[in-house]
Amino acid sequence: MVVLPLLGQLADEYGRKPLLLLTVSTSIFPFALLAWNRSREFVYAYYVLRTISYIISQGSIFCIAVAYVADFISESKRAAAFSWITGLFSASHVLGNLLALFLPEKYIFGVSIALLISCPLYMQFFLVETAEPPPKTEQDSSCLSKTIQVLQKRYKSMRDAARIVVSSPTLRGISFVSFFYELGMSGITTVLFFYLKATFGFNKNQFSEILLMVGIGSIVSQILVLPIINPFVGEKVILCIGLLASIAYAMFYGLAWASWVPYLSASFGVIYVLVKPSTFAIISKASSSTDQGKAQGFIAGVQSIASLISPIAMTPLTSWFLSNDAPFNCKGFSIVVASICMVISLCHACSLKVEENLSSEEIVEDMESPLLSNR
Repeated sequence: MVVLPLLGQLADEYGRKPLLLLTVSTSIFPFALLAWNRSREFVYAYYVLRTISYIISQGSIFCIAVAYVADFISESKRAAAFSWITGLFSASHVLGNLLALFLPEKYIFGVSIALLISCPLYMQFFLVETAEPPPKTEQDSSCLSKTIQVLQKRYKSMRDAARIVVSSPTLRGISFVSFFYELGMSGITTVLFFYLKATFGFNKNQFSEILLMVGIGSIVSQILVLPIINPFVGEKVILCIGLLASIAYAMFYGLAWASWVPYLSASFGVIYVLVKPSTFAIISKASSSTDQGKAQGFIAGVQSIASLISPIAMTPLTSWFLSNDAPFNCKGFSIVVASICMVISLCHACSLKVEENLSSEEIVEDMESPLLSNR
């Protein structure tokens, strides 16, 4: 919740490339420990490093990558570009699962480390910086005064990011859409496998079948379908279609009456994956070139708040309705509740107003102009 908006601001101020290198590189060290040694002590050390790595990298790679793409791609083509990013991400999941399936266990971590190292190496040699970092200024000041200056600058930047989002009807609306969507989807993800195992006795093979089915379908919908239909219907319509699919996804899971119903429910995942690229595109279009990182990071922080709240409520609710003490017979009631959050998200999406982007300076001027006129 704290780091995502901060990294978005730093990407606007100091460049996309250094921040991408930082976030991607942090993923290497936890797995390097397990490649070296898998004793109990190293496993605990892995979890400590992995937690730190997740704080820095989870979500921020997407956030900064989207800001980087927005520096190159025109507004009319951004939705397709973002869809390709998320589609390739789905493809990497499918290939990674297949790799883990066929590789001998002793080689998995070594191969993973080699793949992870190739990412920052590629970026270092082939990625072109798009944002100009500020000139370095030498100041003879104490450590305390420097710290105070940094904190003041971060506070001002955070306040500007909040002002940019709150002052824009589109960004404000998409914040509500993202919050309620993540509130429902994060809760479902948290309890889904536990629910399927407890209700229908699903094992790892059935989970793998569902993940592969959704993954392969998601590649097609994101890389082929969205770029084709986006010029005709626009990002808002695609967002609403994705949210409708997510509601159907949740309802079929929550009310599943046979072991084949979860497969039907999972098929809607091929459509609801379009929510993320269309959201990225709407945020990008409503933000100026100098505020891409701030806007994407701030809204990603809003999603992180939802990701924190949702499992706290969903886990005990799921356990309660799977137990013998449930007030009525609906084992997936918690997932039905999660679908209500996505219905609220859809309502906000339908009322979303798409607007032209404004720079942060223009927003400040717009906010100050009524005051000046009153004076």
